[in-house]
Amino acid sequence: MSLALPGNTEAEVITFPLPVRHELEIGLLADTAHTSPKYLYDAVGSVLFDAICELPEYYPTRTEAGIFTQCMSEITHAIGPHSTLIDLGAGNCRKAARLFPLLHPNQYVPIDISIKYLEEAVQRLQQRFPYIEMTALGLDFSTPWTLPAEVRTDKRLFFYPGSSIGNFEPSQAQAFLRHIRTECDTDGGLLIGIDLIKDHETLHRAYDDALGVTAAFNLNVLRHINQIIGADFDVHQWRHHALFNTHHSRIEMHLEARTAQTVTWKNMQRHFMPGEKIHTENSYKYSLESFLTLLASAGFGHAQHWTDSNHWFAVVYAKAI
Repeated sequence: MSLALPGNTEAEVITFPLPVRHELEIGLLADTAHTSPKYLYDAVGSVLFDAICELPEYYPTRTEAGIFTQCMSEITHAIGPHSTLIDLGAGNCRKAARLFPLLHPNQYVPIDISIKYLEEAVQRLQQRFPYIEMTALGLDFSTPWTLPAEVRTDKRLFFYPGSSIGNFEPSQAQAFLRHIRTECDTDGGLLIGIDLIKDHETLHRAYDDALGVTAAFNLNVLRHINQIIGADFDVHQWRHHALFNTHHSRIEMHLEARTAQTVTWKNMQRHFMPGEKIHTENSYKYSLESFLTLLASAGFGHAQHWTDSNHWFAVVYAKAI
């Protein structure tokens, strides 16, 4: 049995900020239609991504978890205790919570674009760790951002697991890492997960699972777009498509039109031919050497890394220099 989302249902359209609607409209009207991967993560998308992380095909989560399990004492020794732990793209906060007993953070600052989902996770987490100060933030990393005054400045440790850095174009990744560096103090650092280059079949299965959870996750972006701009995408008329782009060393996710159709919103429309695609996400895969070079160019050094036995994934800790 495959997992699928139901078709469009009539729902109240929530008013979203004009820049958000404008960004989506520009992408949908481009010669090659595209959206930012951040729109995959509404409340439904966040739940579906949690399900993806449990799938046998999706190796990044369990491989990264295995590295932390095997190398936790080395990792925490390298970092040291009592940091301000800033969790980028925190989601359900489970990955950071595993670090609490050893890192003993003075403050935990989870950040995610899906703020309602994040706040619910933090409420549950605060009950387990009442002695840790927690400050949940809703931020969009694709726009200019800075940390508010309530985030401590001492020993900031930015935590970015799960290879989410791969969603950025390489130049964007460098700019993002440079910005993190500017938010660090002299004692600061970055603990980050990196998906490494591997055989294409393993990559393809991870982004096109047999059960169809990734397909549901990708298709859900159309429902989110409908909510944001009042469009009339019919989810039934689209299919999930994933491929590995060898030239760019990245997995690409697309949505492909099953039939000819015209999608409308307000006073705009876009006609899609059968087979025409909307590009929804990239996930770049790095060699360890190329990523360490990228870190150095962003102002991080003294890097230490840990990998699994297959060299499929790496966890890297680097200090702000």
